Amino acid sequence: METPLTPLEFARRARKLYGDREGVVDGDLRLTYEEFFTRCDRWSSALQAMGVRQGDRVAYIAPNTHEQLEAFYAVPQIGAVLVPINYRLTAEDFVYITNHSGAAVLCVHPDYVAAVDGVRDQLTAVKHFVVLGQSGGKPGWREHDEEISKAGPSFNRPEIDESDLLSLNYTSGTTAKPKGVMITHRNAWANVVGTLVHFHLTVGDRYLWTLPMFHANGWTFVWIITAVGGTHVCLPKVEPPRVFDLIRKENIGWLCAAPTVLIALANSPTDVRGDVPKGVHVITAGAAPAAATIERLEGELGWEVTQVYGLTETAPFITICEPRPEHKNLGAAELATIKARTGVELITSGELRVVDEAGNDVPADGKALGEIVARGNVIMKGYYEDPEATKKVMGDGWFHTGDAAVLHPDGYVEIRDRIKDVIISGGENISSLEVEGVLLRHPAVQEVAIVGLPHEKWGEAPYAYVVLKPGATATDAELIAFARDRLAHFKAPHGVTFVTELPKTATGKIQKFVLRKGATAVVRQ
Repeated sequence: METPLTPLEFARRARKLYGDREGVVDGDLRLTYEEFFTRCDRWSSALQAMGVRQGDRVAYIAPNTHEQLEAFYAVPQIGAVLVPINYRLTAEDFVYITNHSGAAVLCVHPDYVAAVDGVRDQLTAVKHFVVLGQSGGKPGWREHDEEISKAGPSFNRPEIDESDLLSLNYTSGTTAKPKGVMITHRNAWANVVGTLVHFHLTVGDRYLWTLPMFHANGWTFVWIITAVGGTHVCLPKVEPPRVFDLIRKENIGWLCAAPTVLIALANSPTDVRGDVPKGVHVITAGAAPAAATIERLEGELGWEVTQVYGLTETAPFITICEPRPEHKNLGAAELATIKARTGVELITSGELRVVDEAGNDVPADGKALGEIVARGNVIMKGYYEDPEATKKVMGDGWFHTGDAAVLHPDGYVEIRDRIKDVIISGGENISSLEVEGVLLRHPAVQEVAIVGLPHEKWGEAPYAYVVLKPGATATDAELIAFARDRLAHFKAPHGVTFVTELPKTATGKIQKFVLRKGATAVVRQ
């Protein structure tokens, strides 16, 4: 009587119960769930007509459009493996990921056709190139909608095991070649169900796609919203005026975003915000959000912010900073500090520990630093065709995240840094996130990154790279003094460089190794 645990089951149920409800909005296009799934079925049929079989890989380079959303159903329901590629990468990255995954079909949004056309001769395994729009007469390209219109709604639906691959999600590859994270049907199902246990989305909720769908399968919200019969509102490009406009016009109640997006929204001037509806639920991850950002979104906009934590390798959520009744009695600043913590295990994510270098649990004192390790049903199957890298992070039966954290007495984990980003100054550990959180409370600071740079006396010392808010001014001495007034003096930055923007990965994470590598300023004594 058992059936495989797969997010495709959510599609079956949604079609049965919510077929006549509005499922997808993409600009002027509005689709009921029945219309949406009919398109998915026809695309599945078209893919099989192209020769795609169970286990074959189908890659996508596309922003948040309905065609990209359809891929998360049409590809896996024929037993094929979806490869959602970060469209912000370079053509060289497109080549590497497409070839490494062995994709037989490559589907590309019109904005990226030229980039792919320039490297097509290097994509030797790709048998079919599909444009998700008009080809403009470019030779060698099939048009997605034309293929759908020619295909019938029937296709061969193979038996799918829950341990089968659902997707290959490639990591950012900031310091090495991207690695293909193998996510199974079971991994994705567990993350969807676990998320819905903690976040009470329901039929009729409307979700805005401010998070890239390619990023860890949109944190599985590509299936979560469908599971509850909600409405997906697609947003190909995140711009604050457009976000606020859609929140109003589409009655948005939920969105996900990395802290960099939240900073942009929180710091938008009132003429950009307009009349902002209150009560929007915001789920944030990708990096630890600053308490100041949370405080502004909740205090000024009246939104509710919840932090979750995970990695592409964990499908992706393994903690949630869940609210507790006693938190209601806290002041706004103290509550924001609690909400900036990493949180506790999700009910379905499995076991999480913070361990020292010997593999022993650190004391729950909020001070002892260790590495977050986890095991459970959301942990990836491994890295595709990379057993050495897989063994390195999973060889002892635990997935090693590379994130340094402390464990508080109440059981909440709080990330202090990536292990490689912890600053050791004169034998003392300094959390760059702690220093960043303080500087973000300065009224002139919009973004900040703290890195450790060489220091003659202390070995290394914290150094700040700061983006100021438009029209704001501040001096390096002013910011250093601001930090020293609020931190132990050895944690305060020894120098400040003002920049117009911080280097980031395509998913919004600050690339601190770029800052360390390119630093030319002298660290102050």
